[in-house]
Amino acid sequence: MTGRPWWAANEVLAFVLELAALACLSWWGFHAGDGDLARQLLPAVGIPALAIALWGLFAAPRARIRLPRAGVLAVKAVVLGGGAFGLYRVGHPAAAVTLAVVMVANTALAETFRHKPAPGKQHRPGPGADEAAERDG
Repeated sequence: MTGRPWWAANEVLAFVLELAALACLSWWGFHAGDGDLARQLLPAVGIPALAIALWGLFAAPRARIRLPRAGVLAVKAVVLGGGAFGLYRVGHPAAAVTLAVVMVANTALAETFRHKPAPGKQHRPGPGADEAAERDG
């Protein structure tokens, strides 16, 4: 992590946003339930549990099933976007939009950091690269 403080800060923010999405999903689920406490707790626990299962299977760093990048981003959009949508549904549209914008920016930065070499690790052609370049072109 030395030399990459922005990457580390963005990863911490990503984790906080994931927790916020789960909290918003739970809050929405609690408000979506009807009647007695048991009927309110089922969606309040079930909706975030489903999100956790999706994340663990497909989007977590150690996911059980490796999807292509587009698939991982789709799962992240469903879970994180679901959290923002849940916040909207409980009556906080401005907070939901703000949360969604931060989530999109965080995910975009994470993808940029993930596919950019660390400082000092720039791509250097290996031995014989000059000969291959001359051959190819």
